[in-house]
Order: sequence, then C-alpha cells, then structure tokens
Amino acid sequence: MGYPKLVIVGGGFGGLNLIKSLKKAKFDILLIDKTNHHLFQPLLYEVATAAISPGEIAVPLREIVRTNQHVTVIMGEVAHVDKNLKQLTLGNGDKISYDFLVLAVGSRHSYFGNDQWEEFAPGLKTINDAINIREKILVSFEKAERMDSPQEAAKYLNFVIIGGGPTGVEMAGAIAEIAHRALFKNFRRIKPEKTKIYLLEAFDRILPPYPEKLSRRAQIDLEELGVTVVTGKKVVDVTSEGVYVEGGFYPSKNVIWAAGNQASPLLKTLNVPLDRAGRVIVEKDLTIPGHPEIFVIGDAASFIDDKGKPLPGIAPTAIQMGKYVGKVLKKGNQPPFHYFDKGYMATIGKLRAVAVVGKLQMSGFFAWAAWCFIHILYLIGFRNRFAVLTEWFYCLLTGERGVRVIYHSIDKELPKKE
Repeated sequence: MGYPKLVIVGGGFGGLNLIKSLKKAKFDILLIDKTNHHLFQPLLYEVATAAISPGEIAVPLREIVRTNQHVTVIMGEVAHVDKNLKQLTLGNGDKISYDFLVLAVGSRHSYFGNDQWEEFAPGLKTINDAINIREKILVSFEKAERMDSPQEAAKYLNFVIIGGGPTGVEMAGAIAEIAHRALFKNFRRIKPEKTKIYLLEAFDRILPPYPEKLSRRAQIDLEELGVTVVTGKKVVDVTSEGVYVEGGFYPSKNVIWAAGNQASPLLKTLNVPLDRAGRVIVEKDLTIPGHPEIFVIGDAASFIDDKGKPLPGIAPTAIQMGKYVGKVLKKGNQPPFHYFDKGYMATIGKLRAVAVVGKLQMSGFFAWAAWCFIHILYLIGFRNRFAVLTEWFYCLLTGERGVRVIYHSIDKELPKKE
C-alpha cells in the first residue's frame, strides 16, 4: 500500500517549510507551482531598483527538494479544485487527485476594482514584474536625456509610488538613491539628482501598522533622501499622464503600485467564505469548513488572531503556518494554530530602517543592521546569501547599482519629430 498523497500548490515560504517539516514523514508529496523557482519576495524591490540580479533571490524548486525522494515537482497552474472528487484541474485540463491538499498560492496586487490602472501603474509580485519596473525606471532617464528641453525631460524624471506600506517605502528610498547617487555624473544633458519622487498614502501616515513614532521617523528619513511624502489623499485615477488624487494631480510617466493585495482567484473554486481580499477564512487548524483534508496557508489564508485582527501576509506567517500543518499531518489533532509575532521591519535606503521587535522599537543603523541580518538568514542557499551580501557591500561602499542593463530599444517609445 502506498503512502497518502499530499499535493501542495505553491512553492513559497509556506509550501517549502511544510515540505521541510515532513522530510521523514510517510507521504507521497507533489509540489505544483506556476514557476520553476522559489522567489524571495522581500527583496524583490531590490531587483526592481537594479541593486541585485533576479537569480540571487530565486532558487529552482527541484534543486531545493532534490534530496527528498518522496517529493515530485511539476510546473503548472491549478485552475480548479473539486473538493468532492478530491481532484485538481490544471490549466491544460490535466487531472490530479489527492488525499490531502495544501493551498499556499500567495497573492497578487489589487487595484480595488480599477484594474485598468495596471497598465500605467505596475505592481511588484514576480520576477517579471521586477524586471519590467527596473527597465521602466532606467529607460526613463534615457528618454529624459533624449529630450530637447528641460520641460520635456522633467515628465520622465517624476516618479510616483502609490502605497505607503513597507514595499512603497522601500521602493521610494531605493529610487531616491538611484537618482541622487547611483546615476550621479552618468548623464550630460540631465541632472538625475533633480528627480522628483512622490510617495502617496491614503491614510494619515505612512507605515500605518507601525507605531506612530516609527512612521514619523520613516517619513523624516525619506524626506532627507529627497522623497515628497503625501498622506491623507486617496488616489482617484491613474492615466498615462500621471496620478489624480483628491484635490490634486501628480504628472508622471513612472507610476508604481504598492497599495494592496488580493488572493488568487483559484480560492473561489473552493466555494467557502472569503474575506474582502479574497482570502479563505480558515478554521483554527488552518483547514476549510467541512473538509479537514484541505489546508490553506500563507497569503491565501485569513486567520484571526487572539486580538481579533487578521494575521499579516508576510514571510514569518507563512513559515509558521507551513510548520504547523506539518505537525497536523504527522501527528493528527493539534492545538489551534498560534502565531508568534517576531516583529516587522522596513528599510529606508542605506543605513536607515525602522523595526519593531516585541516591545522594542528601533530606527536608524541598528534597525538597518537587523533588517540585513534577518533577510540574509531567510534567503535559501549559500550562493544566494553570499551574492546578495557582496552586492550590498559593494553598493554600500560605492553607491553604485550594478544591474542596470536595458534589454530593449526605446526609439519607438519616444515622441516622433517632423
């Protein structure tokens, strides 16, 4: 008789930590992911801002699980879940059965019903997203250099980041460093240091989940880097010309979306209650109602903690959920899932960050050092850790960002002249 078949959809932090916890357990494990790699999303913004290469934060899934003979990996996208038949349908129609199912499908950026904005304000969730944003940023300086007047060049030197959460704050700080330091003396007709960077947040302060003291510190740090922080104004429209907010307009050809997330549409096929972001409202053991063989973890799960608040969609949440499901599968009934909050942090350019660890609140160099240590610790593989550390050290010493290759021509994108 064979082992029970466990199908895991998603090779992120949750899925991989579940596999790790089941290394010696008797399961036949099938891992399905629409890409062939595990992506370290917390450093994706560094790819988008030319600090590190995509390969330094992405590791092939087959390489990660190669020593576990009970794990098979297939590349594909799950389109439907049939709970009654215990069967998945892939995008090409292939059927896959399971005894246990874990959905760790992550999330995508949400435009709150305004999906037409995505054309002008790309989000940041995948390697393709990061590469596209990186080229968008670098090409803007090249286009500005080609303009005949400072007025024409200026519209390419305005950057608008929508969303003042950690991703938006980190992107704004990184773009400021590109413009004001990495590209210094690289151009002859324009001055990159005159670039204008706007960070827009609908709430009354950036980093809303953080203590107010750290939010203020982050805003001061950003402003010292040359970022204009705009709070308390909701975005009402995004076009090819810029961003409209309540009572104002910010002209820009460079808009980046960092304002919200939504869960995978796959979760709708479960026909179970979802929250406003499309996440499954899971039971205390991370299963779905009426089906103890189906677990949902990570960004796809809506779990209310002891304080009545949903858990944040961050790597530590997914990691702890993956390990917990491993215990349930190995040992049977377990106490309800409990999330241990290890804190949260955001970096604001070189040598600056804010962090909350328990009751301790930090900012400045020590918070930045803690941020660096934690992110290196969570990276998978010695090669990736060494490569990222080397890039960080080089950037710290020189201010240069070494991954500034543009892969396409820009002539067709420039205004035609008579």
